[in-house]
Amino acid sequence: MQKFDKNSLLRMVKPWFDVFDGPLSLIIFFIMLVGLITLYSASIDFPGRMQGQLRNIAVAFVVMWIAASIPPQTLMRFAVPIYAVGVALLLGVFAFGMVKKGARRWLNVGIVIQPSEIMKIAMPMMLAWFFQKREGMLSWKEYLIAAILLAVPAALIIKQPDLGTALLVLGTGCYVIFLAGLSWKTIMGLFIAAGASMPLIWSVLHDYQRQRVMTLLDPSADPLGKGFHIIQSTIAVGSGGILGKGWLQGTQGHLHFIPERTTDFIFAVYSEEFGLIGNLVLMGLYLLLIGRGLMIAANAPTIFTRLLAGAIALMFFNYAFVNMGMVSGILPVVGVPLPFMSYGGTALVTLGLGAGILMSINRHRKLVQT
Repeated sequence: MQKFDKNSLLRMVKPWFDVFDGPLSLIIFFIMLVGLITLYSASIDFPGRMQGQLRNIAVAFVVMWIAASIPPQTLMRFAVPIYAVGVALLLGVFAFGMVKKGARRWLNVGIVIQPSEIMKIAMPMMLAWFFQKREGMLSWKEYLIAAILLAVPAALIIKQPDLGTALLVLGTGCYVIFLAGLSWKTIMGLFIAAGASMPLIWSVLHDYQRQRVMTLLDPSADPLGKGFHIIQSTIAVGSGGILGKGWLQGTQGHLHFIPERTTDFIFAVYSEEFGLIGNLVLMGLYLLLIGRGLMIAANAPTIFTRLLAGAIALMFFNYAFVNMGMVSGILPVVGVPLPFMSYGGTALVTLGLGAGILMSINRHRKLVQT
């Protein structure tokens, strides 16, 4: 019988794990671990959620591994086709998409897909490719073209309507444009113009979107209807106090006062059980995640990789800030999950893909240097 050689096994397995960035993987692992602990408490009345989330995590890690194995040069070659396919699918949704809960966001192409999810990654890839190609030739025309490339898919997503995803796509696109060198004077001018156009924006919002803003300002106006989510989530966050009520001891979640407690409002369950100290630990993990992404962006060798890495790192910030903000009652309620914690496969795979791209950028930079 052949003797087992541990060193040979390690040499065989090691290349499979070398694609992962150690610090980034460790941070994501701890956030997912916190998420699973919280989900177990939040899903006591939802049998199968834990098993489903473990499957989602496994798929996300496979996607992360694949993305981390692809060289950034290959990603750059596919930036335009992926963007074009994403826009085409969004047009397909607009023409003959599936309607669920009053929104037309899904497309049946043999399997049911949500094309807007593709644009969360395709959008920064496309803009990073565009600015790489226009390196040294940037003028107001290039920024205008970039704005149009961003506005087209964002408008199609808003039309579905899906304000939460549209904000994430707009955010990542704007980060690329900002990191590409847009002047502060122009940015301030855009903010002033946006403020001046608020009456027009208000007039084109859907009724439910206006109601979300009004609910944010005064949730007590409809405490058993539109304001129920915000009121109950803020009660849960506040009732956690400094140290929290303890794992599995939260009353708001277990007594079914927190809606969507395994998905968009899982932060309310976490806050009630782990309190302010737990929140600071979780926010520290997210800061480490974003900081690691920005560090990879700062050391990236090309404009494409630098802009793409920076946008993905700040995309993580968008997810965390918007979710925590809406659960805490400082932002309107939109469908944005807490990254690497909320139950669900689609967002987790998208986030895993983004993390994998960051790992690819960092890994291939090291390979070039050596």
